Amino acid sequence: MYEHRKQPLLSAAKFAKRVIRHFILALLVLAVGLGIGVLGYHRLGELNWIDSLLNASMILGGMGPVDALHSSAAKIFASCYALFSGLAFIGVASLIVAPFAHRILHRFHLDKE
Repeated sequence: MYEHRKQPLLSAAKFAKRVIRHFILALLVLAVGLGIGVLGYHRLGELNWIDSLLNASMILGGMGPVDALHSSAAKIFASCYALFSGLAFIGVASLIVAPFAHRILHRFHLDKE
């Protein structure tokens, strides 16, 4: 996916395409994560669709839950979803930063040669 250190630096146009691909992948990961949360809160938490979206968005964004959950299954889901959301945040941040970090490191290696 990335060029080897002995290869030349990508052109600006190819680099922009790489950044856009990473950004689209990050949005896809967020959309899938949000979908899982909305379905879980709707089915297990017995919340309506809007409240499910709100709770899933708040958890995925790191803000915390809005509505109280009453069943044990819903509470277990919310706990697992919160853990998943933390990992998803790290993954999405990595996807967005990776092309820039690689370009910077690649440029440093080119300077040595």
